[in-house]
Amino acid sequence: MAISVSTSKLGSSDGPARAGVRSWIALAVLMLPVLLVSVDNTVLSFAIPSISLALVPSASELLWIIDVYPLVLAALLVPMGSLADRFGRRKLLLIGSTGFAIVSVFAAFAPTAGALIGYRALLGLFGAMLMPSTLSLIRNLFLHPAQRRKAIAIWAAGFSGGAALGPIVGGFILEHFWWGAVFLMSVPVLIPLLILAPIFVPESKDPAPGKIDALSILLSFGAMVPTIFGIKEIAQSGLSVTNIVLIVAGLTLGAVFVRRQLRRENPMMDVTLFKNPVFSGGVMANLLSIFALVGFLYFITQHLQLVVGLSPTHAAFVLVPGLAITIISGLLAASLANRIRPSWLVAGGLLLNAMGFLIVWLNTDGSVAGIIAAFVVLGAGVGMAETISNDLILSAAPPAKAGAASAISETAYEVGSVLGTAILGSILAAAYRMNVVLPAGVSEAERETASQTLGGAIDVAGTLPAAQGEALLSSAKHAFDSGSGTVAMVSVALMLGAALMCLWALRSAVANPEPVDH
Repeated sequence: MAISVSTSKLGSSDGPARAGVRSWIALAVLMLPVLLVSVDNTVLSFAIPSISLALVPSASELLWIIDVYPLVLAALLVPMGSLADRFGRRKLLLIGSTGFAIVSVFAAFAPTAGALIGYRALLGLFGAMLMPSTLSLIRNLFLHPAQRRKAIAIWAAGFSGGAALGPIVGGFILEHFWWGAVFLMSVPVLIPLLILAPIFVPESKDPAPGKIDALSILLSFGAMVPTIFGIKEIAQSGLSVTNIVLIVAGLTLGAVFVRRQLRRENPMMDVTLFKNPVFSGGVMANLLSIFALVGFLYFITQHLQLVVGLSPTHAAFVLVPGLAITIISGLLAASLANRIRPSWLVAGGLLLNAMGFLIVWLNTDGSVAGIIAAFVVLGAGVGMAETISNDLILSAAPPAKAGAASAISETAYEVGSVLGTAILGSILAAAYRMNVVLPAGVSEAERETASQTLGGAIDVAGTLPAAQGEALLSSAKHAFDSGSGTVAMVSVALMLGAALMCLWALRSAVANPEPVDH
């Protein structure tokens, strides 16, 4: 998320009073849900192989286990922000935290893939209550502009740090416990929040909130779900009338949503912000950066564990250099933005993303060293592009619309997370099915399981005679890596196109020194 490199001075020490120690303690409390939601975005990547072996989901179910959480989260961020303004931000934060903790326990013991998908959807619902509330509360805790920028920077670093911690925490947990334990970690994080938030975090709400727009809430959710589902199903079963109708229906509902926002006096989402090319370009760069990161993690974590054979902990540590570079690159980008045009930095980050995927494609033997190199380069690109793009989103919007800009920025992050696994994961699944060769003599049920995912093939191979099992394993691993190469080349082309788009859309954004707090 963004580390502020503001292009205009928002205030000085002669303005609003500075926050005291109590406000900084409140900030520390509010960092707990931020860390939790961001960790939850990436921690499940490492549990995918274990879930594949334990619940034997289909390829479509496997993608939905990952995608349904950020999909519901993204669809409800703006509506929940509106509800928080109306009923109380702290109140919604506490409701979301309680629900998140309870549902996490149920998810940990989900008996089937379908049940896990349902629990992940509920986690997205309660997670959507957490993020807008934390940022809105921070803005009310820190009225002094310089302090507020520092607090938001800490909030953003917590988001990035949580995303980086996800694979590491997930690897450690899976090394010592079963896959469901990755959900139970939310309980000890949220209990301190439920105790300390009522003590240190003051309640706040909009004194003159707009009316709840139930129709807009339904339209925003209805626009995203059928569109993403249609994309998934095209990869699973090919073009069909049903899949095309789903996508068209989703896009149509999206158009109706936009039209409704333009006509309302107090819209749920201020879509007029997209008229500013810097704002629109920043949103797209933010979305595509997360798209690249999450899509990369989706297939690389499976390769490291199921193809290379590393334990979850060892696989997690393979990714540590790249995750560290992601954070370092973001901090460096914030400094460079004072001297280098933002469009160059964002485009440069996207080009680094393309180079990272190119290294994956060139790393034909799937060596661990090649994967480390690819993720270091990609991490540098993600950190740079995401940091600058998020700052541009906030700075391009008028101060009165900073809240709406923040909600859109967070929504872009979650949509990018959904699309990363939906599109790249679907391409990988389709390529895998086309290339895997199943040995003679397997039953129809075993054939279906082995042809869906690499985890399914490993499960089936364990029940076959040695020669047949070995042949299936070899073919499945080769098919998976072949699909990974296809995903890498698609991603290279996409990142190159995105870099060109950002050079054009962000051309009017200029670099200015960070304002001095007098």
